[in-house]
Amino acid sequence: MSESKIFGLHAVKEAFETQQHLDKLFIQKGVSNIGLKEIEQLANKANVQISYVPIEKLNKLSKNGNHQGVIASSSPIALIDIEQLVEKAFEVTPTPIFILLDQISDVRNLGAIIRTAEAINAQGIILPKQGTAAINEQTVKTSTGAIFNIPICKVDHLKDALFFLSSYDVKSIAASEKTNQLIYDIDFKIPLALIMGSEGKGVSSGLLKMVDYKAKLPMLGSTDSLNVSVACGAILYEIVRQRL
Repeated sequence: MSESKIFGLHAVKEAFETQQHLDKLFIQKGVSNIGLKEIEQLANKANVQISYVPIEKLNKLSKNGNHQGVIASSSPIALIDIEQLVEKAFEVTPTPIFILLDQISDVRNLGAIIRTAEAINAQGIILPKQGTAAINEQTVKTSTGAIFNIPICKVDHLKDALFFLSSYDVKSIAASEKTNQLIYDIDFKIPLALIMGSEGKGVSSGLLKMVDYKAKLPMLGSTDSLNVSVACGAILYEIVRQRL
């Protein structure tokens, strides 16, 4: 199943009412009417992200169809809420691995991380609702279908996710160059939340202040950083190595 666009007031309203897996809502900036306000309320109730965009964006997304000021994108997967994700994870293993992605904006990086996470049998991916790459056909393709075999949830804020995970005694580790500690110095045979940061900025400072550990990969050449999906793969397989 691939991402699709639903446009027009009636079609989008029906998509919410029939509980389709909607990923994002686009509403024309500066336009307000009863129909759009009703759809905004449905989106807020369903925790679907809303972006207010110019009409040119809507025309492009709908290929100049009769969008009536609103377009919804449907997700190719069903998301799971964090409570269900964590409870199911601990039913499977006493030492689950959760991967939190902080503002990863490239769909190919997202797909590649999902592919590796599923390959090492991680228990779930946690994404913020705002500012993260779309889960679309390209994400599915890059993950080579692994996206259908690993639970994924979206939360309002990753900070809230960390608080919730800590209540289950899950230890958090941020991949960060702002430390002298290497990933090889950490005991990964514990319930674990691995946080990977955005391609440009890394893990946000607010999250870095909350985590139990910060660690980095050794960089021995003149290159000072790795692609985020490559770095995530290297860390995940150190976790596997320790647990084998």
